[in-house]
Amino acid sequence: MATIEECRRALEKFSDNLAGADGDVRAAAALDRSLSCRITDLDVTFVGRLQEGRIRVLDTLQGPPPDKAQIRLAMTGDDLVEMVDGQLHFAKAWASGRVKLEAALLDLLRLRKLL
Repeated sequence: MATIEECRRALEKFSDNLAGADGDVRAAAALDRSLSCRITDLDVTFVGRLQEGRIRVLDTLQGPPPDKAQIRLAMTGDDLVEMVDGQLHFAKAWASGRVKLEAALLDLLRLRKLL
C-alpha cells in the first residue's frame, strides 16, 4: 500500500509532467480550478489548485474534504502511483471504477487530454 508521502510525490511528478507538456495537454492544464484528490485506502485528501499548468497541493486532510472542489479525484494510493508511473492507464481505471473523476462537463472535456 502506497504511503501518504509516496502519493504526495506522485502528485508532484504529475505536476512536473503537466508543466513540461506541449500542445493540447499544455492547453488543458492551463485551467484554474480547485482540486481534491482523495486517497481512499489512506483516508486522506490532498486539496489544492490546478493553476498555471501545475498542481499546487495546499493541504493534506484526514478524511473527505470539507468543501467540494471543482475537480474531484478519488482512488487508492497504489492506483495513483501506478497511473503517474505509466503502469495504469487512466481510461481503463476510470471505466472499471478504480478511479473516480467528477467535474463540470466542460472541464471533463478539457481534462480528458491530460488523462
